[in-house]
Amino acid sequence: MSRHRLFGSLCGLVFFLNLARIVFAPLLDVFIAEFGIGEATAGLIVTLAWVGSASLRLPAGWLLTRLPRHYLVIVSGAILTGAAAATAAAVTVRQLMIGAFLMGTASGVYFVSANPLLSELYPERVGRVMGIHGAANQVAAVAAAPLVAVSLWVDWRLALWTIAVGAAVVTVATVVVSRQTEMPEAGGADRSLVAGARSEWRIILAALGLAGLAVFVWQGVFNFYELYMQARGLSPSAASTMLTIVFAAGVPAFFVAGELADDLPSVPLLLGIVASFAGCLLLVVAADGFVALAISSALVGFVIHALFPATDAYILGALPDSARGSAYAVFSTVWMVSQSVGSSVVGTLIEYGLAYDTVFTAAAGVLLATVVGLSFLERAGRLPS
Repeated sequence: MSRHRLFGSLCGLVFFLNLARIVFAPLLDVFIAEFGIGEATAGLIVTLAWVGSASLRLPAGWLLTRLPRHYLVIVSGAILTGAAAATAAAVTVRQLMIGAFLMGTASGVYFVSANPLLSELYPERVGRVMGIHGAANQVAAVAAAPLVAVSLWVDWRLALWTIAVGAAVVTVATVVVSRQTEMPEAGGADRSLVAGARSEWRIILAALGLAGLAVFVWQGVFNFYELYMQARGLSPSAASTMLTIVFAAGVPAFFVAGELADDLPSVPLLLGIVASFAGCLLLVVAADGFVALAISSALVGFVIHALFPATDAYILGALPDSARGSAYAVFSTVWMVSQSVGSSVVGTLIEYGLAYDTVFTAAAGVLLATVVGLSFLERAGRLPS
């Protein structure tokens, strides 16, 4: 029972950690208006949150070879509490950027330590646990736009103060519950970050190849989704609704993909998800009218969010106890770095003069070409299963 309570507290903590990363997307138009910046600078603020999420993953992975996983989980909650409070008090663009970066670092420390811990707490159904945990993570994405909308009635900073207070409460609860839980003994032989990565480099590269480009594209898409919908002729409130639909569709996607990841071959499942994401992105570009945009937004949201638990189940299920923490930390770091610049790239292309439709169509085409290439490698037996 204590194991389940710990799982519940982790689901609460991941809610606020993901909210801290997602909350900047619906705030972009506020930052552009209040601080007098362009789309590229606004995109950089979001990018810094995701770069921050990548920055401490390797150091956290090294610490996992020295400290219990739940210690770092608690540290991540403390970091988020302080960083969110500091960002809420920001009065300049530079302070806002630093705050976004620090808020991102908390999630990086968390995911590197919590995901291996969860796979070891429930080794019999890694996909299911990743799916439930991911759904809690995704609820935060659904809540981000409404939270910002409510906060704007008072002050946009209220959204960040909410994250700070919520993170503090859940972190304290995690401390209490972890003391009552008998932790798994897996990972005791994982004592070298470099050795772990070297021994499992094939599965790390395979997971990056299967999911890396798709999440890079997704970063650029969702952080500008509201502005894109406004460019398609929707009102700001309708555009916000579309972003909420995208994230809401991700909640059941985590559950479904988590179950499928336990029962289906991993590589074909991941290739199918990436190909479907590219196709759904093309549907969004081709859609016309509120209803069509809503349906296509729901489809793209469902498909892309299925990628995350499927990827985690693939790599965590394949890694041995002797290298799980260290090898996953290396994978997670590279994966996050590769996706973190997506919003900055899209913002730069848009400010350069390219249309959103052109950028998204080209991205979908590149994804489909990548799927074809990886499919040939999979049929040749060159990708680890």
